[in-house]
Amino acid sequence: MIEIRFHGRGGQGAVIGSEVLARAFFNEGKYVQSFPAFGVERRGAPIMAFCRVDDSHINLRNQIYEPDHVVVLDAALIETAGVTQGLKKGGSIVVNCGQDSNCFSGLVGNGYQLYGVDASSIAREYRLGSPSNPIVNTSILGAFAKATGLVKIESVEQAIEEYIPFKREDNKKAARAAYEQTVKK
Repeated sequence: MIEIRFHGRGGQGAVIGSEVLARAFFNEGKYVQSFPAFGVERRGAPIMAFCRVDDSHINLRNQIYEPDHVVVLDAALIETAGVTQGLKKGGSIVVNCGQDSNCFSGLVGNGYQLYGVDASSIAREYRLGSPSNPIVNTSILGAFAKATGLVKIESVEQAIEEYIPFKREDNKKAARAAYEQTVKK
C-alpha cells in the first residue's frame, strides 16, 4: 500500500487535490481512498488530506501517520505543521516552493527525496484562484507525478477532466507545466 499525506491551507485545494490524485490512480486500475482531516478551520488555516493506493481492497479507515510521500502546498508549513512527522525513510516530499526560496533548508540531510516546483506561479499563470490566493492543487499533482513516477501525468490530466468542474483545460495545462518544471533538490 502507498500512503500519501497532503499539507496545505484552507482554500489551496489540498482536499480536492487528494481526491483528484485518488481518481488518477483509480483510472490506472488501483484501489484508492481519499479523505480530509480538519475541524472548523477557515480559509488559510492548516489542513491535511490523505490518499491511499493499493492493488487490492483497502480496509483501513484511519489517518495516515507514517506516509510514504508528503505533498506540501505551502512551504511555510514545513516549519509549523510537522510535515515530516512519521515520513518513512527514503520517502519523498514534494513542495510548492519558489525558485529563489530556501524552503528545503530544514529538510536536507534527513534521508528524504526532496522535490520542488513553483506551483503558485504556475497557478497564477493559468489564473487558477486569485493572484493573492492561487489554487495550487492541480499544479502540485503534476509535480507529484514527476517526482514519484507512481502515476502517469496523462492519468492526472484525465482525472482533472473528470473531477474538476471549472477551468479544466487550464488546470490540465498547470499540471503539465508543473510536471515539466519539477526539480529534485
